[in-house]
Amino acid sequence: MSKDKKLSKLIIGSEPFQLKFHKNICLRLCASIMSQQLSTKVARVIYNRFIDLYGDKEPTPEQIVVTPFEKLRAIGLSNAKTQYVLNVAQFAINHQLTDQKLKKMSDEEVIGLLTQIKGVGRWTVEMLLMFTLGREDLFSADDYGLQTAMKKLYKLDDSNKKEFKEKLLGISKKWAPYRTYACLHLWHWKDNEAGVKK
Repeated sequence: MSKDKKLSKLIIGSEPFQLKFHKNICLRLCASIMSQQLSTKVARVIYNRFIDLYGDKEPTPEQIVVTPFEKLRAIGLSNAKTQYVLNVAQFAINHQLTDQKLKKMSDEEVIGLLTQIKGVGRWTVEMLLMFTLGREDLFSADDYGLQTAMKKLYKLDDSNKKEFKEKLLGISKKWAPYRTYACLHLWHWKDNEAGVKK
């Protein structure tokens, strides 16, 4: 807060955020793919339908990978998303992905590993690191919500995309080693108080 007066104004008086480690990272990654470009409400409906396919229990990668393609399509997934979900499950099996294995890896190691999966980009893994692995020092420069909030808060010009991204990364360095918390406050401010349209 002492390093960034503008951000500190958002933090003062706001509720503290807590990060937690969530189990079954493979499933969380599948859920993240399902929710891409959807509203939270629609994403939740599709995820619930997905869980219903497995008797309302969290499926293992082995269970997901043998689920017929059309059965997954029928819950409301596109062809591409269905394939990406199957890709994640197959990758988890091939690479013997476990929660403990990912827990021991650095942020960049996790990003390097999981972005090998077709359909999984850097942003998706960054969200996984924040919200599933509970990592405290992540900043996602490509996140539209963060870009919108920072543009307003710091009065930035985004006409030159490369320069704009460099400015975002420069500002975010001041928040280390707690950049994830800064992101949470910026998202909250954008959605609730900034008057910025979502």
